[in-house]
Formats: sequence, structure tokens, C-alpha cells
Amino acid sequence: MLESYVTWTRDKAAALHFIKKALKQHGSPAAITTDGLRSYRAAMSELGNAGMQEIGRYANNRAENSHLPFRRRERAMLRFRQMKSLQKFASVHASLHNHFAQDRHLVDRTTFKDRRSAAMAEWQMLAA
Repeated sequence: MLESYVTWTRDKAAALHFIKKALKQHGSPAAITTDGLRSYRAAMSELGNAGMQEIGRYANNRAENSHLPFRRRERAMLRFRQMKSLQKFASVHASLHNHFAQDRHLVDRTTFKDRRSAAMAEWQMLAA
């Protein structure tokens, strides 16, 4: 997950804000995969990136599946009073989750333990 952005609406203005923020932080990609929501197409055409957008039946499965943990956290975080505090928490939590979430089912136990130890050592070095 590269970016997570929480808004009340999914209109062109929200999509434009999100895409500008993502492009500024991560650079210009070869392709941008989105769902079929028209606000993404409108925002991309305003930025001049309409040719980079990929929309397909199965093209965004990876993107949608990466949103599932975020949606789960978002549902649990309904008690947040302000959208700004939810956004701050979600962005920090996403980066920590990406750092410590290892694909345990893809590797053997020793490799998993080595990767987890390396992640923890890096975290302790950054925290110190």
C-alpha cells in the first residue's frame, strides 16, 4: 500500500487531491490502476494523465485487496471524532503495517524469523 487517504466524499475534488499527493510523493508511474469510478477519470484527465489509467475487470483486484485491511481498520476507528485524526493514525499505521507485516505463508520459518528480526532491528535503530 503506497497511500491511504480518508474522505467523506469520492468526488472529483477528492480524487484530484489524492492523485496529486500520491504523484508528488511517489513520482510518476508507468500506469495507474483504479476502479471504474468516474471521478478518477475526471481527475486524471485534468492532470493530463488519462492515458496512464488502467481500468479492467481484474486489473484492480490487487489494489482492492490491499484496501481490505484499511477498510477493516476504518470500520473499527469509527469512534474518531475528526477526520484529520483518523487520517494521521491511518497513515502512520499503514507504514508500520507495511514494515512489520511479513508474508509468513510464502516463506519458511527461518526466513520469516530473520526478516522479522531485521525489521525489529531497523525499527529500534530508527526509534533511538
